[in-house]
Amino acid sequence: MNKKKSINYFYEYFQIFLGVVLTSLGLKAFLLPNGFLDGGVTGIALLVRTQVDINMSYLLVLFSIPFLILGYFTVAKRIVVKSIISILGVALFIHFENFQTITNDKLLISIFGGLLVGSGIGIAIRNGSVLDGSEILGIYLNDKFGISIGKIVLFFNIVLFTATAFVETIEIALYSILTYIIAAKVTDTVIEGFEDFIGITIISKQNALIKKAILEELGVGLTLYKGSSGFGNNGISEDFDIIHSIINRIDIKKMYRIVEHIDTEAFIIEFDVNTVKGGVLRHYIDKRKNRKLHAFQAAKNSKNK
Repeated sequence: MNKKKSINYFYEYFQIFLGVVLTSLGLKAFLLPNGFLDGGVTGIALLVRTQVDINMSYLLVLFSIPFLILGYFTVAKRIVVKSIISILGVALFIHFENFQTITNDKLLISIFGGLLVGSGIGIAIRNGSVLDGSEILGIYLNDKFGISIGKIVLFFNIVLFTATAFVETIEIALYSILTYIIAAKVTDTVIEGFEDFIGITIISKQNALIKKAILEELGVGLTLYKGSSGFGNNGISEDFDIIHSIINRIDIKKMYRIVEHIDTEAFIIEFDVNTVKGGVLRHYIDKRKNRKLHAFQAAKNSKNK
């Protein structure tokens, strides 16, 4: 068990190291030489650097300190320790590594700078670290006042990019906003994964037929919950099964067609799912597995009879 734990720790910190390298590369090879900004604390450090002749690595650490202190009281201590290591890692890379400037094309700088920074931040967050203190600020204000973290970070960056328009130029501010949007989208993609899963909850009097059709036509797993009572268009319902399944977004239309073909009055709830592990998430490509599934379903039906 200790060996497995050590391997997991090593893999975790290796990924954080990879995130630090990608973020540093995005900053040093794309954004820094061209005066472009990202959002959050990194953006503040980049903006201040355009006005004062202080090394970017010092500014990044300096502006991160208040947020790390705030994080000490608001998030797990392990996250704060990892974040300190990550931020110092980025600062050291920026200070000592001399990445070559790859391009002077402003659009390419925004796209690939945002891509690299977003990838690095996303990998770090997936492994319990924060490379930008604005997320910690968002967690704190959300806990204190109930404001969503997304709105807090968005407002933080609106103020930052407005200041950029006055201090630098509107053009730089617009390209910086593009960089931030790309970085934010890439960060979300890295954190949530490339596959987009949807949760489906179905309530229907024809639940047995719907269950059978989902298993046979979609080949995905499902869970049945026992409903004791409910009230809807058809009045009071008692003792019914609730079907719950997770499918890939690409199959959502097919799922609706299956259900509506059996019961046009079925009540369907659809919701996003960020992370899925285990279970039956994909089609049964192997024919032998399909045969096993159908055999299991047939045995189940005959037993119910």
